[in-house]
Amino acid sequence: MPDERWQERPLCCIVLRPGASASAEELKEFLGPLVAKWWLPERWAFIETVPKTSVGKFDKKVLRAQYAEDELPYETLD
Repeated sequence: MPDERWQERPLCCIVLRPGASASAEELKEFLGPLVAKWWLPERWAFIETVPKTSVGKFDKKVLRAQYAEDELPYETLD
């Protein structure tokens, strides 16, 4: 995602397993001690599925287009 300070920062896209529940805050707390602080994203989106290309790779172009068209709701954590 575009970022004023860093030019670009990650948007964490999460697909939960059926019946599972988690909040962005819970996931951030879980990841906090496992990764460098600057790796933790500020923006979190819960999506139904990850779009994939014809060869099975994650299709980031689709996610970027959804974000640009305001079709990818997300929440921001500081």
